[in-house]
Amino acid sequence: MSLSSTQAKPRSAAAVVFLCFVAIVFDGYDLVIYGAITPALLKYEPWGLTPVTAGAIGSYALAGMFFGAILVGYLTDVLGRRKVLIGSIAFFSVLMLLTAAAPSAELFGVFRFLSGLGLGGVIPTAIALTVEYSAAAKRNFNNAVMFSGYSVGGVLAALLSLALLPAVGFRGMLAIGGLPLVLVLPFLFRFLPESPAFLVGRGRISEARALVERYGIEMPAASVLGAPAERNRFRTLFTGRLLAATLLFCVAGISGQILVYGLNTWLPQLMILAKYSLASSLTFLLTVNVGAVVGVILSSRLADRFGPQRVTAVSFASSGIALVLMGTGVMPIVVMYVLVAVVGFGSVGAQILVNGFVATYFPNRVRATALGVTLGVGRIGAVLAISGGGVLVAAALGTFVNFSVWAIAAVVGVAAVLLVPPADRVRAAVPAGGTSGDVDEPEASGIVH
Repeated sequence: MSLSSTQAKPRSAAAVVFLCFVAIVFDGYDLVIYGAITPALLKYEPWGLTPVTAGAIGSYALAGMFFGAILVGYLTDVLGRRKVLIGSIAFFSVLMLLTAAAPSAELFGVFRFLSGLGLGGVIPTAIALTVEYSAAAKRNFNNAVMFSGYSVGGVLAALLSLALLPAVGFRGMLAIGGLPLVLVLPFLFRFLPESPAFLVGRGRISEARALVERYGIEMPAASVLGAPAERNRFRTLFTGRLLAATLLFCVAGISGQILVYGLNTWLPQLMILAKYSLASSLTFLLTVNVGAVVGVILSSRLADRFGPQRVTAVSFASSGIALVLMGTGVMPIVVMYVLVAVVGFGSVGAQILVNGFVATYFPNRVRATALGVTLGVGRIGAVLAISGGGVLVAAALGTFVNFSVWAIAAVVGVAAVLLVPPADRVRAAVPAGGTSGDVDEPEASGIVH
């Protein structure tokens, strides 16, 4: 039994949201810091990197995150969500320090890949815990608040780069990514509770009940959350209309991560190519993440009220329109900042809303697995964006193409989200028995209509 479950004092479920928020801040830092240091990497003569090789190295962490996110469903079933989240943060923090000290470009790439394995386990686990500890009417909002830590980490990376990059170089900026070892892990060890769903699945009913009573949340149904074989959990995701939903969520995840990782990695360099200074480019990077934080918190309220499907589609569409307008190259500087903020909402914001949509669409027993699959497959988009962005920069195709080409991902994201079948139709299409228990109980599963 974890320490947090043995204490009798009541605690707000908001505490879990905050702990997951803190855990994900440095995940966001890692995302944005590579984009902030890319110009410095390209100027680092001992390694002689080109935009193409810098893009390839940047994609290695995303390849690691692909495997990490896919495997997290297995690990959470064996170890629990608490241990997986703590272990993932510890692992990627150590690898960030090793990356900062890498003596060669080759080892730099290897360490980026390994750090991605740890990063891949953080997001789906944090989302699953947040949704599980949230009331049904606040799941999208709490998930957005928690996931805003991702953009807060991006804001932190941009601000610290503006202040420290000239003095400490890219190695110092990467070393900051190791701070969770001393700033985050002690609090998670002390205060983060385990998932009641995991405890029920392992037969630890009294521990789950103690957590449920302490945090004022619903007790997971033992009939829904008994410990099934892993193949049944994956089979649930790829059965009947759930198959269509899973595939469409994967496409939406790919689109979202093309926008998130492509723009956060290459926006500074794209702005430099558009004749802005490095300082201005980093300020635009800051604006992207501020726009994501503000926009997604507002839109998540709408998602809880009207459903995440339409709100997520609007988010994707807004980023595509803003990118095309930025590519015209005729916008005043003030308008450019507004458009960049809209892009932040429509890229990072859309990805956060997609994650919330997935988390509220699928039932408790397969939620972590569904998030792991959609986030893991979504990393394909991140890899394509980072490596493809390097090719785009090297091709020197002009400002309009440099910005508007990313709008293609936004269009695909809109279509994928709107085509996801309604949750009630999915439940009706799954036959009784077998894995159907996963989708037949709305209250236990957390499906939002």
